[in-house]
Amino acid sequence: MSPSKLPCCGVHFVGSIPLATGRDVFATLGRTFGDILTRIPDGETGDRTNWIQFQEDAFARTPSLEGVAAAEVRNATAKRPLTRQFRVREGMTVKAADFPRLGYADSAIASWRAFDQAVQAGEVPPTAKFLIAIPTPYNVISFGIAPEARAAVEPAYAERLMQEVDEIMATVPHDRLSFQWDCAHDVQAYDGAREPWFTPGREGIVARMVAAGDRIPADVDMGFHLCYGSFGGRHFVEPQSTQAMVEITNGIVAGLRRRLDFMHMPVPIERDDDAYYAPLRDLALGADTELYLGLVHDTDGVEGTLRRAAVAARYAPGFGIAAECGFGRRPADCVPGVLAVHRQAYDRLQAMQS
Repeated sequence: MSPSKLPCCGVHFVGSIPLATGRDVFATLGRTFGDILTRIPDGETGDRTNWIQFQEDAFARTPSLEGVAAAEVRNATAKRPLTRQFRVREGMTVKAADFPRLGYADSAIASWRAFDQAVQAGEVPPTAKFLIAIPTPYNVISFGIAPEARAAVEPAYAERLMQEVDEIMATVPHDRLSFQWDCAHDVQAYDGAREPWFTPGREGIVARMVAAGDRIPADVDMGFHLCYGSFGGRHFVEPQSTQAMVEITNGIVAGLRRRLDFMHMPVPIERDDDAYYAPLRDLALGADTELYLGLVHDTDGVEGTLRRAAVAARYAPGFGIAAECGFGRRPADCVPGVLAVHRQAYDRLQAMQS
């Protein structure tokens, strides 16, 4: 495809944005993008700044679990690095009812109210949906539970998390909500960087993602953020190509009983070579599923984004642009520059299509 006719179906933000409150995020994105954004996240502010680290507090309040020293601290750049994991107390079993409130429903419902206020105040267009992003259970178990206890804890934690998802669905109007499953540890494990606690590993990972997707009602917009981690501005493990993500996506599409509305895939800054994008030729998305590629990196700006988009366009006939991950662990003063690159790249891509 000619660089003068690059496709662009929009802009997507996967979640974390380092501003003080969700209302600040809503107003800033609304002011910068207007009705360009189909979905607007709350920035994962407060306890969720460090993504899933705050679930350590929930585990500490679970009577059937006890803390043990973590085998390793994998993300030394985190504002709150992991220092302990949890195992089942001797002689006990773990039930969903053992877990306290996890914080996901409370934060989502509070953010929804702030989002609705932003819409009423004219800060956000009424056409935009409120995006709530929550990790699949696999991520939290892989992160916070000691390896020998993961199989025992996973079913109970997964059900407790899904209860909070159900609570969100019962509170937020479905036609105004978009739900994103965040998949980092699961994607990394699928691609060989982590070890699943079950076999067969790859099949089990995709099956869990499908089950999570099917928990979201069919009348709610729903998609996945495939992630390789964001440690100090770099992935936990760099994807070698889009191959694993294409396989995961095709497995999700084949397994879901409901519609898949969007999919996000990261792109490392240095990857403007055909080998990275070529597997996208085999992507089996439906006509109504939006693909977002993490082409935006503020360190090489609009021109770098367009360079990567030109290569991607040879293999994916239509896609929107995004950053490769959330940027909530970065300083707040990065936000204007990051958003400017998104907006300028989108405008350039739109102009190329006219």
